[in-house]
Amino acid sequence: MTVYIDPPNWPGHGRMWSHLVSDVSYAELHLFAEGLGVPRRGFERDHYDLPSHRYADAVLAGAVEVSSREVVRLLHGAGLRRRKRGVPR
Repeated sequence: MTVYIDPPNWPGHGRMWSHLVSDVSYAELHLFAEGLGVPRRGFERDHYDLPSHRYADAVLAGAVEVSSREVVRLLHGAGLRRRKRGVPR
């Protein structure tokens, strides 16, 4: 099982956030997130939003550190990218 995480560069709700993704399946991603104790409500379309204070936990559990661009590339390559509705391509 390999999941990937980008640096916590995304602001929201007074915190910085990372994206946790799989390049295989959502089932793999859900299983990994469950192992970290991340609630399912943290899943958004094709990734989990993970607060910066959980970044090291994810890496210690085996998440591979990649850039934000690499996260998007991995999702596209796996056919798992789900865009927000109303966002032009």
